[in-house]
Amino acid sequence: MMSSTPEEIFRRMIDLMLAKDMNAVADLWAPDGVAEFPFAGGSSPRVLRGREEVRAYLAHYPELMDMKEVAALTVRPTKQTDTVVVEWTANGRTVATSQPYSLDYIVVLTVRDGLIALFRDYWSPLSAAAAAGNLAGLIDSLERRDA
Repeated sequence: MMSSTPEEIFRRMIDLMLAKDMNAVADLWAPDGVAEFPFAGGSSPRVLRGREEVRAYLAHYPELMDMKEVAALTVRPTKQTDTVVVEWTANGRTVATSQPYSLDYIVVLTVRDGLIALFRDYWSPLSAAAAAGNLAGLIDSLERRDA
């Protein structure tokens, strides 16, 4: 595979998400690449290990969230040339409710041999659940986890 910068990989991922091609998004991961969600809550996974776990996680995303545009995107290089920090905002509509949403993210992305080795995604589970029309479900799953 031709070497790509972390910024190029991230922008490609966004284009594929907008095209609803989740298999191609998963293909951007290294076979042993990791996706981490440090702020995940409730029944949402905190870590996905490997491309196939990422693929399974993304499989139904377009049935839940219809991302229409990236309203803001800032890429911040780091001292490590294989890593960038990306601040971005996704706008779209929730499929179940047809309500619009706007969600903010901060991603730390590390690329190895042109593929995602580490994708650390900082997002608000409360905002995501509210956008998906499932805030009550998130709260319920948090209460069950604490019991």
